[in-house]
Amino acid sequence: MRYLKALAIVAIVAGAMAFALPAFAQAGGGLMATTEYNFEDDLVTGDLVRPDGELIGARKKAKVNTLIRVRKHFIPEMLKSVENL
Repeated sequence: MRYLKALAIVAIVAGAMAFALPAFAQAGGGLMATTEYNFEDDLVTGDLVRPDGELIGARKKAKVNTLIRVRKHFIPEMLKSVENL
């Protein structure tokens, strides 16, 4: 019973939104206004901006072999341990 009530409420809300969305889309009145900026007559001068500190290099990561070994016979070993229970 609760499921049917919830389904009915969802259907009503979805139907109301389906009819309301086209009205919101038409409220804008057409194309959106665009703004154009023209920088052709402006003279831009400047210097290269850098931080005031020194560049500090970090050591590269060491290449280390993994210590984890994949056990090839894991499932048979598990079955053997279960047999003893």
